[in-house]
Amino acid sequence: MALEDAKNQVDMAFTREDPRGLAYENAFAGATSAFRRRYTKDLSGVDLAITGLPFDQAVTHRPGARFGPRAIREASTLQAFDAPYGWGYDPMSALTIVDYGDMAFDYASTREVPGRVQAHIGGILAAGAGSIALGGDHFLTLPILRAYAERLGPVALIQFDAHSDTWVDDDPERIDHGTFLYKAIREGVVAPETTVSVGIRTDNPDTMGVTILDAPFVHQAGVAETVARIKAVVGARPTYITFDIDGLDPAFAPGTGTPVWGGLASWQAAAILRGLAGINLVGGDVVEVSPPYDTTGATAIAGAHVAMELIALYGWTRRGA
Repeated sequence: MALEDAKNQVDMAFTREDPRGLAYENAFAGATSAFRRRYTKDLSGVDLAITGLPFDQAVTHRPGARFGPRAIREASTLQAFDAPYGWGYDPMSALTIVDYGDMAFDYASTREVPGRVQAHIGGILAAGAGSIALGGDHFLTLPILRAYAERLGPVALIQFDAHSDTWVDDDPERIDHGTFLYKAIREGVVAPETTVSVGIRTDNPDTMGVTILDAPFVHQAGVAETVARIKAVVGARPTYITFDIDGLDPAFAPGTGTPVWGGLASWQAAAILRGLAGINLVGGDVVEVSPPYDTTGATAIAGAHVAMELIALYGWTRRGA
Protein backbone atom coordinates (compact mmCIF):
# COMPACT_ATOMS: atom_id res chain seq x y z
CA MET A 1 0.00 0.00 0.00
CA ALA A 2 2.80 2.40 0.91
CA LEU A 3 4.55 1.84 -2.43
CA GLU A 4 1.38 2.50 -4.38
CA ASP A 5 0.69 5.62 -2.33
CA ALA A 6 4.23 6.86 -2.90
CA LYS A 7 3.65 6.73 -6.65
CA ASN A 8 0.65 9.02 -6.41
CA GLN A 9 0.95 11.21 -3.33
CA VAL A 10 2.31 14.71 -3.78
CA ASP A 11 1.66 18.05 -2.09
CA MET A 12 -0.20 16.33 0.74
CA ALA A 13 -0.11 19.64 2.60
CA PHE A 14 -2.94 20.68 0.29
CA THR A 15 -4.25 17.58 -1.45
CA ARG A 16 -4.86 15.10 1.36
CA GLU A 17 -8.55 14.51 2.02
CA ASP A 18 -8.32 12.37 5.16
CA PRO A 19 -6.59 14.36 7.93
CA ARG A 20 -5.61 11.12 9.67
CA GLY A 21 -2.99 8.60 8.63
CA LEU A 22 0.61 8.46 7.55
CA ALA A 23 1.92 10.01 4.33
CA TYR A 24 4.21 8.39 1.77
CA GLU A 25 5.04 11.38 -0.40
CA ASN A 26 8.74 11.59 -1.25
CA ALA A 27 10.51 13.35 1.61
CA PHE A 28 12.49 15.47 -0.84
CA ALA A 29 9.50 16.62 -2.90
CA GLY A 30 6.26 18.51 -2.65
CA ALA A 31 4.91 21.33 -0.51
CA THR A 32 6.37 21.18 2.99
CA SER A 33 4.04 21.02 5.98
CA ALA A 34 4.60 19.64 9.45
CA PHE A 35 4.68 15.84 9.12
CA ARG A 36 2.72 16.18 5.84
CA ARG A 37 -0.38 17.32 7.72
CA ARG A 38 -2.93 19.41 5.87
CA TYR A 39 -2.56 23.18 6.00
CA THR A 40 -5.82 24.66 7.25
CA LYS A 41 -7.26 27.43 9.38
CA ASP A 42 -10.41 25.36 9.98
CA LEU A 43 -10.08 23.72 13.39
CA SER A 44 -13.46 22.00 13.39
CA GLY A 45 -12.98 18.52 14.84
CA VAL A 46 -9.21 19.01 15.16
CA ASP A 47 -7.44 17.42 18.14
CA LEU A 48 -4.06 19.10 17.76
CA ALA A 49 -2.79 22.07 15.76
CA ILE A 50 0.88 22.51 14.89
CA THR A 51 1.74 26.17 14.38
CA GLY A 52 4.84 28.24 13.66
CA LEU A 53 5.90 31.34 15.58
CA PRO A 54 8.80 32.76 13.53
CA PHE A 55 9.94 35.46 15.98
CA ASP A 56 13.51 35.81 17.28
CA GLN A 57 13.94 39.44 18.29
CA ALA A 58 14.21 38.63 22.00
CA VAL A 59 17.54 36.78 21.79
CA THR A 60 20.60 37.75 23.83
CA HIS A 61 23.16 36.41 21.36
CA ARG A 62 22.76 34.81 17.93
CA PRO A 63 19.51 35.34 15.99
CA GLY A 64 18.11 33.01 13.34
CA ALA A 65 15.36 31.11 15.17
CA ARG A 66 12.82 32.92 12.99
CA PHE A 67 13.78 30.32 10.39
CA GLY A 68 13.15 27.48 12.84
CA PRO A 69 9.53 26.67 11.94
CA ARG A 70 10.35 26.36 8.24
CA ALA A 71 13.40 24.16 8.90
CA ILE A 72 11.56 21.93 11.37
CA ARG A 73 8.73 21.42 8.89
CA GLU A 74 11.22 20.42 6.19
CA ALA A 75 13.00 18.02 8.55
CA SER A 76 9.68 16.52 9.65
CA THR A 77 9.05 15.05 6.19
CA LEU A 78 11.53 12.31 7.13
CA GLN A 79 9.12 11.13 9.84
CA ALA A 80 5.87 11.17 7.88
CA PHE A 81 6.13 7.54 6.69
CA ASP A 82 6.13 5.66 10.00
CA ALA A 83 4.69 5.73 13.48
CA PRO A 84 7.20 7.12 16.01
CA TYR A 85 9.50 4.39 17.23
CA GLY A 86 8.95 3.02 20.71
CA TRP A 87 5.42 4.33 21.33
CA GLY A 88 3.42 1.36 20.10
CA TYR A 89 0.81 3.47 18.35
CA ASP A 90 0.53 5.97 15.52
CA PRO A 91 -0.63 9.41 16.73
CA MET A 92 -1.06 10.58 13.13
CA SER A 93 -3.78 7.97 12.68
CA ALA A 94 -5.21 8.14 16.20
CA LEU A 95 -5.71 11.91 16.22
CA THR A 96 -6.82 14.60 13.80
CA ILE A 97 -3.72 16.77 13.50
CA VAL A 98 -3.31 19.75 11.19
CA ASP A 99 -0.68 22.31 10.31
CA TYR A 100 -2.25 25.63 11.30
CA GLY A 101 0.47 27.59 9.53
CA ASP A 102 2.45 30.45 11.01
CA MET A 103 1.29 33.39 13.09
CA ALA A 104 1.09 36.62 11.11
CA PHE A 105 2.71 39.69 12.67
CA ASP A 106 4.56 42.91 11.83
CA TYR A 107 8.23 42.15 12.46
CA ALA A 108 8.89 45.85 13.17
CA SER A 109 6.18 46.14 15.84
CA THR A 110 7.77 43.92 18.45
CA ARG A 111 5.66 45.21 21.34
CA GLU A 112 2.56 43.84 19.63
CA VAL A 113 4.01 40.33 19.45
CA PRO A 114 3.13 39.10 22.97
CA GLY A 115 -0.54 39.93 22.53
CA ARG A 116 -0.59 38.41 19.07
CA VAL A 117 0.96 35.16 20.29
CA GLN A 118 -1.50 34.93 23.17
CA ALA A 119 -4.44 35.55 20.84
CA HIS A 120 -3.11 33.12 18.23
CA ILE A 121 -2.72 30.24 20.69
CA GLY A 122 -5.89 31.28 22.49
CA GLY A 123 -7.82 30.89 19.25
CA ILE A 124 -6.55 27.32 18.87
CA LEU A 125 -7.54 26.46 22.43
CA ALA A 126 -10.96 28.09 22.05
CA ALA A 127 -11.62 25.78 19.09
CA GLY A 128 -11.08 22.80 21.37
CA ALA A 129 -7.66 21.78 20.04
CA GLY A 130 -4.28 21.55 21.71
CA SER A 131 -1.25 23.31 20.29
CA ILE A 132 2.32 22.35 19.46
CA ALA A 133 4.25 25.52 18.62
CA LEU A 134 7.44 25.67 16.56
CA GLY A 135 9.66 28.63 17.45
CA GLY A 136 11.10 31.11 17.33
CA ASP A 137 12.94 32.13 20.48
CA HIS A 138 12.05 31.17 24.03
CA PHE A 139 10.30 34.41 24.90
CA LEU A 140 7.32 33.03 22.98
CA THR A 141 6.57 30.51 25.73
CA LEU A 142 5.45 33.33 28.06
CA PRO A 143 2.46 34.52 25.99
CA ILE A 144 1.66 30.88 25.13
CA LEU A 145 1.45 30.10 28.85
CA ARG A 146 -0.75 33.16 29.35
CA ALA A 147 -3.15 31.77 26.76
CA TYR A 148 -3.24 28.39 28.48
CA ALA A 149 -3.69 29.94 31.94
CA GLU A 150 -6.52 32.10 30.63
CA ARG A 151 -8.38 28.94 29.68
CA LEU A 152 -7.18 26.32 32.19
CA GLY A 153 -5.70 28.28 35.06
CA PRO A 154 -2.03 27.87 35.99
CA VAL A 155 -0.52 24.78 34.34
CA ALA A 156 2.34 22.56 35.47
CA LEU A 157 5.47 23.17 33.42
CA ILE A 158 8.32 20.94 32.25
CA GLN A 159 11.21 22.94 30.80
CA PHE A 160 14.11 21.38 28.89
CA ASP A 161 16.85 24.00 28.71
CA ALA A 162 20.49 24.86 29.27
CA HIS A 163 19.38 28.04 31.05
CA SER A 164 16.91 28.61 33.89
CA ASP A 165 15.36 31.68 32.19
CA THR A 166 14.56 33.08 35.64
CA TRP A 167 16.80 36.12 35.50
CA VAL A 168 15.14 39.07 37.21
CA ASP A 169 13.06 41.24 34.90
CA ASP A 170 10.37 43.43 36.45
CA ASP A 171 9.79 45.58 33.35
CA PRO A 172 6.50 44.38 31.82
CA GLU A 173 7.44 45.94 28.48
CA ARG A 174 10.71 44.03 28.02
CA ILE A 175 10.79 41.13 25.59
CA ASP A 176 13.61 38.76 26.57
CA HIS A 177 14.03 35.02 25.98
CA GLY A 178 16.05 34.70 29.19
CA THR A 179 13.29 35.88 31.53
CA PHE A 180 10.16 34.10 30.31
CA LEU A 181 9.95 31.80 33.34
CA TYR A 182 10.64 34.57 35.85
CA LYS A 183 7.71 36.53 34.46
CA ALA A 184 5.47 33.48 34.14
CA ILE A 185 5.97 32.73 37.84
CA ARG A 186 5.57 36.34 38.91
CA GLU A 187 2.34 36.59 36.88
CA GLY A 188 1.02 33.35 38.34
CA VAL A 189 0.51 31.57 35.01
CA VAL A 190 2.71 28.77 36.36
CA ALA A 191 3.56 27.89 39.97
CA PRO A 192 7.17 27.13 41.00
CA GLU A 193 6.14 24.07 43.02
CA THR A 194 4.69 22.46 39.86
CA THR A 195 7.55 23.50 37.56
CA VAL A 196 10.62 21.41 36.79
CA SER A 197 13.61 22.43 34.66
CA VAL A 198 15.70 19.69 33.06
CA GLY A 199 19.22 19.95 31.62
CA ILE A 200 20.21 23.26 33.23
CA ARG A 201 23.95 23.97 33.11
CA THR A 202 24.38 27.72 33.53
CA ASP A 203 24.59 29.49 36.88
CA ASN A 204 21.64 31.42 38.27
CA PRO A 205 21.40 31.14 42.06
CA ASP A 206 17.77 32.26 42.27
CA THR A 207 15.70 29.27 41.15
CA MET A 208 12.46 30.88 42.39
CA GLY A 209 11.50 27.56 43.94
CA VAL A 210 11.58 25.63 40.67
CA THR A 211 12.77 22.01 40.85
CA ILE A 212 16.09 21.88 38.98
CA LEU A 213 17.25 18.58 37.48
CA ASP A 214 20.44 19.90 35.95
CA ALA A 215 22.44 18.17 33.25
CA PRO A 216 24.90 16.55 35.70
CA PHE A 217 21.94 15.12 37.64
CA VAL A 218 20.50 13.56 34.49
CA HIS A 219 23.88 12.12 33.51
CA GLN A 220 24.52 10.65 36.97
CA ALA A 221 21.03 9.62 38.09
CA GLY A 222 19.88 8.27 34.72
CA VAL A 223 16.69 8.42 32.73
CA ALA A 224 14.42 6.41 35.05
CA GLU A 225 15.17 8.55 38.11
CA THR A 226 14.84 11.75 36.07
CA VAL A 227 11.43 10.69 34.77
CA ALA A 228 10.28 9.72 38.26
CA ARG A 229 11.32 13.11 39.66
CA ILE A 230 9.55 14.98 36.86
CA LYS A 231 6.34 13.02 37.32
CA ALA A 232 6.46 13.63 41.06
CA VAL A 233 6.47 17.39 40.41
CA VAL A 234 3.71 17.62 37.79
CA GLY A 235 1.49 14.76 38.97
CA ALA A 236 -1.84 14.56 37.15
CA ARG A 237 -2.11 18.31 36.60
CA PRO A 238 -2.59 19.83 33.14
CA THR A 239 1.02 20.08 31.98
CA TYR A 240 2.85 22.07 29.32
CA ILE A 241 6.29 21.11 27.96
CA THR A 242 8.66 23.70 26.55
CA PHE A 243 11.77 22.30 24.88
CA ASP A 244 14.58 24.76 24.21
CA ILE A 245 16.78 22.93 21.72
CA ASP A 246 19.87 24.14 23.61
CA GLY A 247 18.83 21.64 26.28
CA LEU A 248 20.67 19.24 23.99
CA ASP A 249 24.45 19.31 23.92
CA PRO A 250 25.85 21.35 20.98
CA ALA A 251 27.23 18.09 19.59
CA PHE A 252 23.63 17.12 18.83
CA ALA A 253 22.14 20.59 18.23
CA PRO A 254 24.73 23.18 17.20
CA GLY A 255 22.17 25.38 15.45
CA THR A 256 21.03 27.50 18.35
CA GLY A 257 21.70 30.98 19.67
CA THR A 258 23.29 30.26 23.06
CA PRO A 259 24.90 26.79 23.00
CA VAL A 260 26.37 25.35 26.21
CA TRP A 261 28.46 22.19 26.46
CA GLY A 262 27.67 19.29 28.78
CA GLY A 263 24.03 18.98 27.76
CA LEU A 264 21.64 16.13 27.13
CA ALA A 265 22.36 13.62 24.40
CA SER A 266 19.57 13.10 21.92
CA TRP A 267 18.99 9.56 23.22
CA GLN A 268 18.53 10.90 26.75
CA ALA A 269 15.96 13.45 25.63
CA ALA A 270 14.09 10.82 23.63
CA ALA A 271 14.05 8.37 26.54
CA ILE A 272 12.90 11.00 29.02
CA LEU A 273 10.09 12.22 26.78
CA ARG A 274 8.88 8.67 26.16
CA GLY A 275 9.14 7.93 29.86
CA LEU A 276 6.68 10.75 30.52
CA ALA A 277 3.85 8.84 28.80
CA GLY A 278 0.70 9.20 30.86
CA ILE A 279 1.16 12.78 32.05
CA ASN A 280 -1.72 15.12 31.33
CA LEU A 281 -0.05 17.02 28.50
CA VAL A 282 -2.12 19.92 27.18
CA GLY A 283 0.43 21.42 24.80
CA GLY A 284 4.06 22.14 24.09
CA ASP A 285 6.65 23.94 22.03
CA VAL A 286 10.09 23.50 20.46
CA VAL A 287 12.10 26.72 20.41
CA GLU A 288 15.51 28.21 19.61
CA VAL A 289 16.25 26.13 16.49
CA SER A 290 18.48 28.47 14.48
CA PRO A 291 19.24 26.85 11.10
CA PRO A 292 21.91 29.37 9.96
CA TYR A 293 24.32 27.94 12.56
CA ASP A 294 23.98 24.33 11.44
CA THR A 295 24.77 23.53 7.83
CA THR A 296 24.02 19.81 8.41
CA GLY A 297 20.39 20.29 9.37
CA ALA A 298 20.88 18.12 12.46
CA THR A 299 19.37 20.69 14.81
CA ALA A 300 16.17 20.98 12.79
CA ILE A 301 16.01 17.18 12.62
CA ALA A 302 16.29 17.09 16.42
CA GLY A 303 13.57 19.74 16.67
CA ALA A 304 11.27 17.71 14.44
CA HIS A 305 11.85 14.61 16.55
CA VAL A 306 11.05 16.55 19.72
CA ALA A 307 7.84 17.81 18.11
CA MET A 308 6.86 14.26 17.21
CA GLU A 309 7.50 13.08 20.77
CA LEU A 310 5.29 15.90 22.08
CA ILE A 311 2.56 14.85 19.65
CA ALA A 312 2.86 11.23 20.79
CA LEU A 313 2.72 12.33 24.43
CA TYR A 314 -0.35 14.45 23.77
CA GLY A 315 -2.10 11.56 22.05
CA TRP A 316 -1.13 8.91 24.61
CA THR A 317 -4.02 9.73 26.96
CA ARG A 318 -6.43 10.58 24.14
CA ARG A 319 -6.18 7.48 21.95
CA GLY A 320 -9.62 6.29 20.90
CA ALA A 321 -11.38 9.17 22.65
